[in-house]
Parts: sequence; C-alpha cells; structure tokens
Amino acid sequence: MKDVFESEFANSIFKDKYSMNKQESWSDTCKRVVSSVCGQYLSGDKQEQIYDLMFQRKFIPGGRYLYSAGRPYHQIYNCFAFRADDSREGWADLAYKSSVTLMSGGGIGVEYSAVRGEGNIVKRTGGICTGPISLIGMINDLGRGIINGGNRRSAIWAGLSWKHSDIFKYMIIKNYSDLLLAAKDSIKELPLPFELTNISVTYDTEFWVAIENKQHPLHKHAKDVWKLNCLQAFKTAEPGFSFNFLKDNENLRNACSEYTSEDDSDSCNLGSVWINRINSKEEMAHTVKYATYFLLCGGLYSDSPTEKIAAVRKANNKIGLGIGGVHEWLMSHKYEYCVPQELHKLLNIYEQESDAWAYIGSKELGVSIPKKKRSIAPTGTIGCIAESTTAIEPLFCCSYKRGYFKEGTFVRQYVVDGAVKRLLANGIKIEDIKDSYDIQFKQRVKLQADFQNYVDMSISSTCNLPEWGTESNNESTLDNYSNTLLKYSKRLRGFTCYPNNARQGQPLERCDLKEALENEGKIFEDKIQECKGGVCGM
Repeated sequence: MKDVFESEFANSIFKDKYSMNKQESWSDTCKRVVSSVCGQYLSGDKQEQIYDLMFQRKFIPGGRYLYSAGRPYHQIYNCFAFRADDSREGWADLAYKSSVTLMSGGGIGVEYSAVRGEGNIVKRTGGICTGPISLIGMINDLGRGIINGGNRRSAIWAGLSWKHSDIFKYMIIKNYSDLLLAAKDSIKELPLPFELTNISVTYDTEFWVAIENKQHPLHKHAKDVWKLNCLQAFKTAEPGFSFNFLKDNENLRNACSEYTSEDDSDSCNLGSVWINRINSKEEMAHTVKYATYFLLCGGLYSDSPTEKIAAVRKANNKIGLGIGGVHEWLMSHKYEYCVPQELHKLLNIYEQESDAWAYIGSKELGVSIPKKKRSIAPTGTIGCIAESTTAIEPLFCCSYKRGYFKEGTFVRQYVVDGAVKRLLANGIKIEDIKDSYDIQFKQRVKLQADFQNYVDMSISSTCNLPEWGTESNNESTLDNYSNTLLKYSKRLRGFTCYPNNARQGQPLERCDLKEALENEGKIFEDKIQECKGGVCGM
C-alpha cells in the first residue's frame, strides 16, 4: 500500500524516528502498532477500524507507541510524574526512578516543593540543606547521559511552589544570556545549567486568595512572584506557569505539562485525534470511540519501569486523548483563531464520547475506569507526521528551517508546512493564512482557556512572542500581557511562552517561502549553533 506522506520532510521524520529499522512503511508501522497493542484484547473488526483511522492519520498515538510497540521491551507511556521527598532516601529514590524511566524513553516531571529551602539545618546530621535547586540540577545531570534509542534526548519538568523560600532564586536559574555574558570564552562550550529541564512555578488556590485580598499576609509576595514570573517568561521563556486552582493536590506534571496528577509515579498514555481530517460530527464520534479503545489497550500492553508505576497505572488507568490540527481546521473553515460554535459542537462530542467509551471499554476489558481521559500534548514530531498544525497551536510560519540532531550532528532542513500546501490547494488565499505572529496574545490565551473547558487534565501550548526588547514585547507591554494572563488563569491549567531567539539552537527558524520551495527537503549542517535545550519527542 502506498504511503500517505505528502512531503519528503514528513517521510524522513517518520523513517528516522519511528519506522522499525528504518525499513517499515507507514502502513507497516500502523499494522505493527495496532496488532501489538490491541491484538490480545480487541476483535479483528475493532483492530481494523483503528488501523484505518491511524493509516489515514485521523488518529495517531504518541511517539512511544510508534517506537516501542512490538519490541521486546514495549514501554509505550510518554511521561512519568514524581514527587521529591525531603530526605536522603527520597533524593536517592528520585534519582533511581528518574534514571530508569528516562532510560525507558519516557520523559519525567518532578514536583520539588516539599524539599526544604537552601541553608536550612539538617537536624540529624548537623549539615546544611542545599535546597531543591541543587536536586533539580542533579536530575538534569542524569538526563545528560541518557539518550533513548540513540536520538531521543531526556525531557524533564520541574515545579516549585510560589510560596517556597527559594522561589525567587529558582525563577532566574535559566537566565542564559546573563550566564554567557559573564562566562569566559573557554567555558562557553560547557552545557548550560538545567538545559534539559523545563521549569515552572506552581500556583494553588491560596495564590488567588492572596492576590485578591490586600490584607492577606502573602499579598505582596504573591504579586512579586507573579511579576517576576511574567517578566522571566516573556523575556527568557521560563519559568512556565502551572495552575492548580481548586485542585491543589493535582500539581504533578509531565515534561510538556499536558498531564496532571496528584499521585507519585503516575504516567501519561497519549494519542491525538487530528481534527483537520475530520469531516463530520459522526466521523468525530467514530474516531474518538476507537482512539479511546486503543489507549485503554495500551494501559494493559505497556511494560513499566518500576513496580510502583505499574500499580499506580492499574489504579488510575488515565488516558490522555488529545486534539491536533486545530488551526488548519479553523483556516480551512475560514474562521479566525478562536473557538466558533461549530468547533464547540465537535469538542462536545470529543468530551462526551471519550467519557462514554472510556467507561464502556474499561468494563469490556476488565480494567479500572480511567480517572482522567483527555489531555492535549504538543505533538511535535507527531505533528510533522500528521502534516498539520500541531495540537491547538497556530501555524508557526508558512516555511522554516527545522533544526535537529542527526547522527550526532546538529542539522537544518527546509520545510514548507504541509497545512499551507493543502490550504493553498483548496483555494485559501495566501493572505488569509495566518501564523503565530499574526495572532494577538489575548487570542492565544483565550482559545486555550476555551479548550480547557473540555479537557480534564491540561493542555501543552507555547505562545510564540517577538524577541524581548522589540516593539511588541518589552517592559512597556509587560503589564498588559501579565494582566491578560492573570485574568484567564482561573480557566487554565498551565501556560508557557517562547520569545523568539530566547534559546540557542531553537528548533524552528523562519525563512522565506520562495527560498523554502526551491530547497524543500534539503538538509545542511548548522556549524554556527548547537542545540542547548531538551526537546520532547512527543
């Protein structure tokens, strides 16, 4: 059967990352994944339905499924969430759990708020506590030596409460521009600190109480934390924001923050419905049904890095069914970047059908009813295979040079976005194709908040901003952006942003559409920049 990819770029991503031994066709991979994951649990008819949806790219499971299904060790969960305990044994246990899960190909998220602040006395030994930032650095260092499958860098998340005594020091640990300016040329090639770890500030219900009540003893502290968090995010990209309002204990996240939990050693089981390929409400319901069955089978099929992970997964049985291709769907239907009534109807189906089939399917399979069913992952490389706009993200740009590691070398490749090609072929005018820099900050935040109404876990979405210091992102715009985000934060579970050029070796670099059309698919070595950040392979 002929493969479905419209571009050599998508085909090369698939071959390099997910094709078994780089020999499988997309059809072969779909057959391998469906038969391995579902073969013991579902009828042949159900398996055929799932295969058809996957082959047509209406449903694509997470990258760990594509890579691991059918291998002797088939760990197909994308990420794992842990709590850091404030003890010697807790630190050692976290190092062990982090190592074995990163080696399995999963990313990790760790909540560090229980670790006492730097400088506190350790009563039993008389020593001085080095604090959570020290432990974060230790886990980051473990990740440097772990590259799963030869091409997946460790993906790590760290969270620290807005009330923690070390919070202000924590929020500036990734000020890389300051570090590089202060460094001597001889050490500029060393790894930057925490380069594999996405850091976030975690906010609970008391934060809003403190913000709104001037008499609250933490009112000034809350305002100061929020102001610095916003400044850092809009200037350097980090820390991100982790919101847990009225869900204070559900503060664990995975590496990309779309997964939430209150239980140590919980895990995320991901896949996405690609709404750009859905043509009716009936088709949406059909796709969600069989995608839910597939993810339930994944919970039975997957190996586990630790016994505790297996036990928590059995009890919680969470699945994270997401949505992709949203902005392409909006543009193809001639909508602005918002949630129109037509999309609300499809999202209602997404919510209701996943709830219904998670219940029915779990009863049929004899497993726990999933505590949570929906999360929206960033779908980076999976979005490349889907050849559409990723998750709820707007189109980044019509054409770009994508940077990535290939056989140990940082290279770039010219890419013309597949969604742009389809939109143009379907008669959408080039001037009506909007990208991330045409969309206002408020639009980004509001759309995410509107989507969150249908998602019972979280959404990973990164708001692209102009470079700090430019006309649209500077000290004078800071209050407007921070007030907008604060307004919508009650309806969000998380938020991140990325100012252009905030990191060396950023994976996507805009380029002229004509230049990209002339050089599409061409790969060249980038001798100037080296990727310094971790990349989630979801």
